[in-house]
Amino acid sequence: MQAKKITIAIDGHSSSGKSTISKQLAAKLGYKYIDTGAMYRAVTLYALRKNLIHQKNVDKDQLINELSNIKISFRYNTNTQRSDTYLNGENVENEIRELEVSNNVSPVATIKEVRQAMVKMQQEMGKEKEIVMDGRDIGTVVFPDAELKIFLTASTQVRAQRRYDELKAKGLNVSFDEVLSNIEERDHIDSTRDESPLVKADDALVLDNSHLNPDEQIKYLLEKVEGIRNAH
Repeated sequence: MQAKKITIAIDGHSSSGKSTISKQLAAKLGYKYIDTGAMYRAVTLYALRKNLIHQKNVDKDQLINELSNIKISFRYNTNTQRSDTYLNGENVENEIRELEVSNNVSPVATIKEVRQAMVKMQQEMGKEKEIVMDGRDIGTVVFPDAELKIFLTASTQVRAQRRYDELKAKGLNVSFDEVLSNIEERDHIDSTRDESPLVKADDALVLDNSHLNPDEQIKYLLEKVEGIRNAH
């Protein structure tokens, strides 16, 4: 009997390792991986380039008017063996990870019309199932009927250290306190926004990975996936 196709929704806090673990899980299963956080980062980059953000204040009306001009796609990079994010045909994978985008993405992601546009794109991408999608509202808004929902979390200090190490490895000049402040601010905005706030879906499994390595997390997730796919 063939294992059934499922949708896997992975939500969680900023820098909890969602993207890393989702990419690995998708690769193990041969599923598509969609980084929804990258989509909001791409919209933020677009807004920054158009001078629609000033001191974290977004020109909402103008950005909403521009949404129809924003096309986001993902293409597999054979060199890195992962998907790169494309904004209107341009590879922006590295640029969207920089701190300027990180510092402005939450205000952009709180805009109702932006979220609605991204959710529509995401649901279109996931129609065929066999997909791993991560973000803040995948199990609650984008795919409320996903067969497997995971809520990923870790302590604030652990998440800040991971993000700091990642940025330093890329040669970016940042301080730990700056990164920690950014994480705390994003947690607050994500959890208190009016449109699709970050909350655990009632039927999601909580995975605190503060003290788990990637292999341990993948082992746990694969066991859950197999249990669902092979259930009669």
